[in-house]
Amino acid sequence: MKSKDLLSISDLSSEGIHSLISDAVDMKAKGWLSLLDGKILALLFEKPSLRTRVSFEVAMRQLGGQAIYLSPAEVGLGERESAPDVARVLSRYVDVIAARTFSHQTLEVLASYSSVPVINALSDLEHPCQALADFLTIYEKKGALSGLTLAFIGDGNNVAHSLLLAASLTGMNFRIASPADYRVQDRILHLAQDYAIDSGAEVFCTEEPSSAVSGADVVYTDVWASMGQEAEADKRRQAFAGYQVNSELLSLAKEDAIFMHDLPAHHGEEVAEGILDSPQSVVFDQAENKMHLLKALLAEILGGLEIPLTAYR
Repeated sequence: MKSKDLLSISDLSSEGIHSLISDAVDMKAKGWLSLLDGKILALLFEKPSLRTRVSFEVAMRQLGGQAIYLSPAEVGLGERESAPDVARVLSRYVDVIAARTFSHQTLEVLASYSSVPVINALSDLEHPCQALADFLTIYEKKGALSGLTLAFIGDGNNVAHSLLLAASLTGMNFRIASPADYRVQDRILHLAQDYAIDSGAEVFCTEEPSSAVSGADVVYTDVWASMGQEAEADKRRQAFAGYQVNSELLSLAKEDAIFMHDLPAHHGEEVAEGILDSPQSVVFDQAENKMHLLKALLAEILGGLEIPLTAYR
């Protein structure tokens, strides 16, 4: 970790990503551990969640710690109480904060005023915990990261940003097919291209899904309209009409390619009916692996990691 916080994949080095995956593999095999006895995690959420909330809570409990969930109604972040005040108060009570916010700027404010680590549990800019769990899943299925090709089909959103950065750091080729108005942010793209120079990864942006998927090891998609973009849903459906991942598109990937989606999925929109249940789908392994990856991350951040690193390396 480059700082006390994990707000972006760029807060990690390539070695840091590999280390977290190694630790997560070990922890998945070992089950319950007493590494964080007496530690408390605050879940500060502006957005509701199924997987992120449950995976954080279960991860903390399996490590011997406790988690406290703080809903939007209870805190009113930025409305009822300012982000700086919330950060300073929670720092007196808990050992780590996982914040799920609409604005990445809110996360940065929380981190700057908090004396305890802050983890990005999702913002409009990035979703680093999701990308790390996804890379754990890819390693489990493929046995490596470097040299593989991940094709992302759809919106250049927070998930795409984190996957792009993680891929370019670890030497994984990253291709993304998006409509012209929904590309990844230039700042994230340029940062990833800089990382790719050192890692040997290739970064390729296109408007053609078939060009991205051809020969890929991993095919990934996400919803076309994320939470908070409901007013744009009809416009986005029109823009992304040719970007559905279906059996025809998947057939262009390698024969042993895997399909990924961070969920929730809109069956019949970004992913065709039945694809999540196909033999190529590892979607529900992804969902499980978020909990195992978060165990490794929490242990690393809170200094409780004492297990031998025997796997992965």
